[in-house]
Amino acid sequence: MFSFLKKNPVQQLENKRKKLLEEAMHVQRSGDLKLYAVKMEAIDKLEKEIEALRNTAH
Repeated sequence: MFSFLKKNPVQQLENKRKKLLEEAMHVQRSGDLKLYAVKMEAIDKLEKEIEALRNTAH
């Protein structure tokens, strides 16, 4: 009945991914490549999780 009030987990992960991408861009521009690599690894994990959720939804 109130399913429209439930948050979409894929959308939440995509928002988190977008935020991490922006942070990674700033870190890369500052020259901290180790932290950039850590952020990109976290982004990769989120992308895999998003893909898995999308595959289970269909």
